[in-house]
Amino acid sequence: MKNRPRILFAGLYHETHTFLEGVTGWNDFTVLRGDQMLAARGDSSPLGGALEAVVELNWEIVPTLNLHALPSALVADEVFANFWDEFRVAATAELTRGIDGIYLVLHGAMTCESIPDVDGEFLERLAGLPGAKGVPVFGVFDLHANFTPRMAAHANGLVGYRENPHTDARESAVRAVHLLDRALSTGQRPKMFFAHPPIVWPPTGTATNADPMKSLLRLARSLEKRNPEFWEISVVGGFAFADTPETGVSFAITTSGAGAQAEAALDELCACAIELATLGNVIEEPVAEVLRRVPREAAGLTVLAEPSDNIGGGAPGDGTGLLRALIEHDAQNAAVCLCDSGAVEHLRVLRPGERVTLALGGRGSRLDAGPCKLEVELLTLTDGRFELEDKQSHLASSSGDWFDMGLCAVVRHRGITILLTSNRTPPMDLGQWRHVGLAPEKFSLIGVKAAVAHRRAYDLIAARHYWVDTPGPCSSRLAALPYRKLHRPIYPLDPLDELKFNEFRTN
Repeated sequence: MKNRPRILFAGLYHETHTFLEGVTGWNDFTVLRGDQMLAARGDSSPLGGALEAVVELNWEIVPTLNLHALPSALVADEVFANFWDEFRVAATAELTRGIDGIYLVLHGAMTCESIPDVDGEFLERLAGLPGAKGVPVFGVFDLHANFTPRMAAHANGLVGYRENPHTDARESAVRAVHLLDRALSTGQRPKMFFAHPPIVWPPTGTATNADPMKSLLRLARSLEKRNPEFWEISVVGGFAFADTPETGVSFAITTSGAGAQAEAALDELCACAIELATLGNVIEEPVAEVLRRVPREAAGLTVLAEPSDNIGGGAPGDGTGLLRALIEHDAQNAAVCLCDSGAVEHLRVLRPGERVTLALGGRGSRLDAGPCKLEVELLTLTDGRFELEDKQSHLASSSGDWFDMGLCAVVRHRGITILLTSNRTPPMDLGQWRHVGLAPEKFSLIGVKAAVAHRRAYDLIAARHYWVDTPGPCSSRLAALPYRKLHRPIYPLDPLDELKFNEFRTN
């Protein structure tokens, strides 16, 4: 190895919701080429953390290509084809010159029209490039990955986030950097072992401050202490809204020890997951029933989380189920946010105080009741680019320090304030509201289109918190989704007594 290791960097990051209408195209991605990637150094993203961490290690960074988009529908085949064509040219040239290590920023749940396991496909193709044989491959991936056998087979050490909400995405990326440095310093080349118990949990069942994930993570840390050869154990919650064979819960172990030790640890983790499986199958109550229980005169903010329209899970963010319920309930001092660029365009020619009747939202999913026609008063128009208040938030893990909601309009209908954005905005940072002049803590009710990731922000200001069931593509009722490729039997689609988790272990 040279005195100054040359490390190739690349990123491929998308959480694909395969049950959504439409296709995610090349123009929906942010593309960073070569030195453009270096601008992320020091920001709140995993890439930014990894690039900052290598400074003290004196690595020579060789940036190639980074592709990133918010969660959305099935990715067009041409996206991965374009990515691979560009990456292959850049990587081959650098591998010919000599590369000591490869570092990747992945999500782990990207799916294209004809490739269900894009991350595994990428890793397998990378391993086959001239000069790649024997080069250690490390990187970071999302806790909501759908980890696959090919990902394990073609990497030495992929590190998953340990927190949901993802407050540790940057930290996990740094941890992966140090594991690669360990491999370079010692000359060891660990292997990855993987198991996928037949369980799929909705995002609401994968919060890490509660079981089942809390106990699984505790067990993973205990297994690491018992087995010094284990470099890392990742507990992967999975992304339920993808119809792929490996969708669901999984475990990945990076080890320089004997395979039998890893397999025994994987069996222990799988057994624990089976034991706790029912705790992860979280189902929300219908919104009307919840609103009947919400105390109208109670002091403080009530947060109503609407997982079915979870923007962080790929949903369009324009569902009208919660808005309709608030109107029917005659909610006062309430607020919701909808992504509706058409409505914003209509409002941009008005002046504050003017009224207009608009059909809001309801166009992004066939499961929604459709646009909600309301008379609204325009309060403000503003640009939507804001700096995140919390640089460790779930949103920071995917977007860095800033987010752009596009042109925004704030309108009011009776007792409900509606923030209309032009771009889908995962509700994971309170700066979303404060940027447009609204103090979220002063509302009595706020509807949030999220499952878990919003809690780091909203738990700081909420007096009470409810999850509600509304129509939408990210419903926690997984049995209603039209899975066709998912390995069966699997819980909760099938009874627990039909499960055979040992069949899902691989390396």
